[in-house]
Amino acid sequence: MTPRVLVVDDEENIAYLVASALRLAGLEVATAATGDEALAACTPASPDLVVLDVMLPDLDGFEVLRRLRAKGVTAPVLFLTARTNTTDRVRGLTAGGDDYIVKPFALEELVARVHLALRRRGSTPAALGRHQVHDLVLDEDQHRVWRGGAEVHLTATEFTLLRCLLVNAGRVVTRAQILDHVWQYDFAGESAIIESFISTLRKKVDATTPRLIHTVRGVGYTIREP
Repeated sequence: MTPRVLVVDDEENIAYLVASALRLAGLEVATAATGDEALAACTPASPDLVVLDVMLPDLDGFEVLRRLRAKGVTAPVLFLTARTNTTDRVRGLTAGGDDYIVKPFALEELVARVHLALRRRGSTPAALGRHQVHDLVLDEDQHRVWRGGAEVHLTATEFTLLRCLLVNAGRVVTRAQILDHVWQYDFAGESAIIESFISTLRKKVDATTPRLIHTVRGVGYTIREP
């Protein structure tokens, strides 16, 4: 099935260019010009990815993302914005967004990032099975996670980060290795982004004892048996 992408931007020329580039890349694309239109167009089953402008005429992109997650939409969200400061980038990514693209941008880069996010969301090799540490279980085939028998709902990026740690259970994964495995491009040393995602992951899968995710100061992170 062709992946479905929703492009949300009130600048008509940008929405047209982005949608056209994604269609040429073989994706099915719909557009929306406001936050309300985006919310109306999204259900937990569709779309497969959202390209979301931060500055919209009614709701800002962060609020749209918050409402999407509240209604059960787990599709990856790629923010488009003219803002360049790190605080905004960290806020968007740790709110449940998956990437952050600063205007002006190359269409080729945006298309590449969309394909990468879609691969992270659902295109995993067959029969990869389960990874388990203590009572934390990640099933790659079903793309599901449980802690103590209770299912935990993660975004695509959170799932990929947790998998990175579980595949390397007992070993320390460096920040550089996390950036390469999860995002596959350089965040220019912005370790705050990794720290924020680890913090969110801890709240979702490591809020009960025993704690499984550990920080190795100055190096990275590890998951290990208690």
